Amino acid sequence: MSCSKIFSGDLPELIYEIIKYFQNDYSTLYSCILVNKLWCRLAIPLLWKDPFSIPTKNYNFIEIYLHNLNDDFKTKLNEYKIINNSLPSNMLFNYSRFLKYLNINKFIFTTRVWFESSISKNRLVIDFENLGDICVSLFETFIENEVNLHTLEIEIYYHACFDNILKLILKNTNFIYNIRNLNLCIDSLSIYNSDECISSISQIINLQQNLKKISLNYYGFPLLQPLLLSKDYNYSNTLNTIIFYGVDFIKVINNLKKVFERLNVLESVHIYYCYSLNTSFTQQIINLTKPFKLKSLFISESSNIDESLEILLQKSGDYLENFGVNIIESSLKQRLLELITKYCKNIKFLDFNHGYEIQIIYQLFNLIKNIKQNLNYLSINLENSSNGIEYCSIILQKLGQILPPKLEYLCLNFYYIKVSDLEVFLKNSQDTFIEKLLINNSKGQAILPSIKKYIMNKKRVKYLAIKEPHFLANELISFKGEVNKFRLYNIEVKSYDGLKINSDNYIKEID
Repeated sequence: MSCSKIFSGDLPELIYEIIKYFQNDYSTLYSCILVNKLWCRLAIPLLWKDPFSIPTKNYNFIEIYLHNLNDDFKTKLNEYKIINNSLPSNMLFNYSRFLKYLNINKFIFTTRVWFESSISKNRLVIDFENLGDICVSLFETFIENEVNLHTLEIEIYYHACFDNILKLILKNTNFIYNIRNLNLCIDSLSIYNSDECISSISQIINLQQNLKKISLNYYGFPLLQPLLLSKDYNYSNTLNTIIFYGVDFIKVINNLKKVFERLNVLESVHIYYCYSLNTSFTQQIINLTKPFKLKSLFISESSNIDESLEILLQKSGDYLENFGVNIIESSLKQRLLELITKYCKNIKFLDFNHGYEIQIIYQLFNLIKNIKQNLNYLSINLENSSNGIEYCSIILQKLGQILPPKLEYLCLNFYYIKVSDLEVFLKNSQDTFIEKLLINNSKGQAILPSIKKYIMNKKRVKYLAIKEPHFLANELISFKGEVNKFRLYNIEVKSYDGLKINSDNYIKEID
């Protein structure tokens, strides 16, 4: 297939597929820009599709957007030396057109940080609401450039320009017409008590024609519920993914079945550390006439699970792909792992936190063996306890034998790692290739020599991040000489926090 595309003249399409593989590896994308014009043209849209979420402290890209402002506003900013006049007047690309993902809160925050930095750098004190003016004016340029958004994230954020941006969206509804993903995060209706704001958000939701995915938090679901129950709402035949973040289902329990029955093409439901996952919730689900395709389940003590969870897993366990547990209470965790092992064979993402009992650790091993064929992401977090060192040793001595041949991601966040135990793990897992390996060795022995012996020389990972107290700044990446040595073996050393996958972001990015 690839050869036929090359000979048929589809080389740019193939190159784009290759570059797209690096869409979250920003340093590699920046390198792609420098290869040639074709690579630059293919890489630039990936870098600019969601610039407000790139984890960097360099916010100067805002100045590129400012060049789309009208002349009067640019003159105003020039007076205060805010615009960098060294930038060319004619840009190579219309960067606004590449915007696909927009979080309004991050947009305001990024603009504010850049704005405050510009004022500080020029030692200026400005006596007008310049930040609000800039935010609204920039947003207007997105609308004028007919940005085709795929994802809009609305987080309630107390700033005057937030309301103004919502009003601007409602005046220009084409801006959100083709949105496929809507993330709604409302932390507290009482703190941000704006009926006008809530009304604007409701209108934005109800305007959607092609909505495929929606994310809702504690206050977001009650706000959306009336629209989902309305006879004239627009997404019963488009919405295929719902993500619940910290929702208390007891507040909406009476209408839960009605909501799910109305969604005709729902393909995946994700429950992330929600509340009241008890009999009342389960009864609503098992009474559904449609399959309940539960793809993600993350549980803590606050989830209030009971024995009815087994009924839910009997109905939906085969669909489950992402599972996380953050429970301290031993018997509850033990029962939960038994049920997951029994009913859920297709887990790809496993996030395990707290394991202070020997029985729990061996149950974790049984679960990993059971899902080995599908497991792709594994994170194990063991914090300090009276037996923490012993349990870290047991896991390192046994884990390597049961890992699959390939893992996309392995994160070991341990209180204390002994070199001898780590070497047992590395020897036992020598047939496993790990795309991203992260190790946080909080108080343990120096492990770098073992990593170099078993990882570097055998090229068993692609990206590596290590935190331990023996490093400058506690990170391997702080040693440039060592970083360069790993690079000779095609292993990229990254910062631990930069490489770490937070489960909530992982769920949010699911298509």
